[in-house]
Amino acid sequence: MSRDALAKWIEFVVPGHSPDGSETWRNWVVRQRSDDRTIGTVQATIVGDEASLAWTIGSDWQGHGYAKEAATAVSAWVATSGVVWLRAAIHPEHQASAAVARSIGLAPTTEMVNGEVVWRGVPSTA
Repeated sequence: MSRDALAKWIEFVVPGHSPDGSETWRNWVVRQRSDDRTIGTVQATIVGDEASLAWTIGSDWQGHGYAKEAATAVSAWVATSGVVWLRAAIHPEHQASAAVARSIGLAPTTEMVNGEVVWRGVPSTA
């Protein structure tokens, strides 16, 4: 994403909800504790009692458990906000993201969206 595109995206999501108010958006930056360096993002799009989760970790930091830690934290947070269902859309060849989804209690379904498998489950604290 270009710097200009990123700036426009940030401006769009800062209100924390879709223009019509039907979706609540929560976005977090993932940082390393040791040096506070930004290494990724995690987000939840909440519609009713369901949260769609997504996580991205920079390639230099993948394989160290950061995505799992971030997804676990967001799953627990949304459970305190009335969410009872979780979902994530994961490319069928992305085994690392599948492992993260599995670690937070999601399971693959037969549903596909834009070439990605929809995973569903409930927050561990629900």
